[in-house]
Amino acid sequence: MTTTVKTVKNWIDGSWVDSRATTQETVPNPATGETIATVPLSTVEDVHDAVVAAKRAYEEWKVVPVPERARYMFVYLEKLKEHREELAQLITKENGKTIKDARGEVQRGIECVELATSTPSMMMGDALPNIAGGIDGSIWRYPLGVVAGITPFNFPMMVPLWMFPLAIAAGNTFVLKTSERTPLLAERLVEIMHETGLPNGVLNLIHGGKDVVNGLLEHPNVEAISFVGSEPVARHVYQTGTANGKRVQALAGAKNHAVVLADCEMEKTVQGVIGAAFASSGERCMACSVVAVEESCADQFMSILTRETEKLTAGNGSRDEHFVGPLIRQSHKDRVVRFIEKGVEEGANLVIDGRDPVVEDDGYYLGATLFDNVTPDMTIWQEELFAPVLSVVRVKDLDEGIALTNQSRFANGAVLYTSSGRAAQYFRNSIDAGMIGINVNVPAPMAFFSFAGNKASFFGDLGTNGKDGIQFYTRKKVVTERWFN
Repeated sequence: MTTTVKTVKNWIDGSWVDSRATTQETVPNPATGETIATVPLSTVEDVHDAVVAAKRAYEEWKVVPVPERARYMFVYLEKLKEHREELAQLITKENGKTIKDARGEVQRGIECVELATSTPSMMMGDALPNIAGGIDGSIWRYPLGVVAGITPFNFPMMVPLWMFPLAIAAGNTFVLKTSERTPLLAERLVEIMHETGLPNGVLNLIHGGKDVVNGLLEHPNVEAISFVGSEPVARHVYQTGTANGKRVQALAGAKNHAVVLADCEMEKTVQGVIGAAFASSGERCMACSVVAVEESCADQFMSILTRETEKLTAGNGSRDEHFVGPLIRQSHKDRVVRFIEKGVEEGANLVIDGRDPVVEDDGYYLGATLFDNVTPDMTIWQEELFAPVLSVVRVKDLDEGIALTNQSRFANGAVLYTSSGRAAQYFRNSIDAGMIGINVNVPAPMAFFSFAGNKASFFGDLGTNGKDGIQFYTRKKVVTERWFN
């Protein structure tokens, strides 16, 4: 059966329009390598068209009553629920993650829209009467204007929904630049949003690469940029955006560690580490990529971990029996294979080699890969692999595990497995990571908490979601007033 190849367009001012691009990229299904779409690498002129449309729409949208803006989100929420399975299937088709993981992503995206429905409460200001004789003080929140979001391939539904629902409900208009590797899910999100009756120009979608990114970063009418992606690009986005006077939140790379103490629930810990390391093919910024295990239980841990990891199968994510789906592109697989080879060369013990998994399709597959006896001087410990590759480091105790984790230039997430409340408290107070789990495998916060790491994992002052999100997408005005009549 021949797959229909879709030609992707931009969404500007309420309609699909052709890009001025002279260059396109193909979008393959990572599970089969079969082309499913072509995406334009749009131009700076296309960006300008989208920003102009958003700027024009902002003048009316900003004065729409906040409860009315929130009602669009209530309708959107119900429509996303109606399309839940369609969206999950589309994620698996263009991203490659297993259908189970895709359904989980859809749910997390829906939770972000649930947060946006509460915008009227979150935008409320503060007031204090009689701060001096006959004088009152108050704080009011207002939208910024045109804001933009630049999103990655690995969570094509959840990450855009971190951004535009909250930004729009707060009174801004939005330009979304989604990953050129996963354009189809973004199209559906925009289409469904406009089924709510959202006015034209409030939400716009531009496909493309670095020209679009730089066009948004440099455009004088874009007030703020939200970004999720790799560390080098995050640095560029933050530095360029702020140099152009924009508010920027740039979520970057990670090297998340789990610390396993001898008093943990061992079987549950192993299953948790497996899910955190190998689900979503390791292509997530909250994946566990290093486990620091107390020496006293390391042999037991490795025995169980090896046994259970060997049970995992790689294959087409549309089939429920597979735990590890394909990587996003062949070029990324080649990159990860070079890291694995480097790990062997530098002396790590390759316990399970996933470089040549037995699979039924011609996609970009890498099976679950496990290293033991990794040390901090090794490349596989230092770099973000973004793949189903797990490194085990043996440490003397909790202090050494914390020191190891804090030695990384990244500080996104960290997890402790223990039965000790005292150890958990000490870990929470001592670890550098911005998101912490205690016997929680992937410490990704719910949408009503903020999401952001520390160190080289985050550039900016306010994270996504929660109170941080609403503060990022609004500006404050402090009013001091006195009346004589």
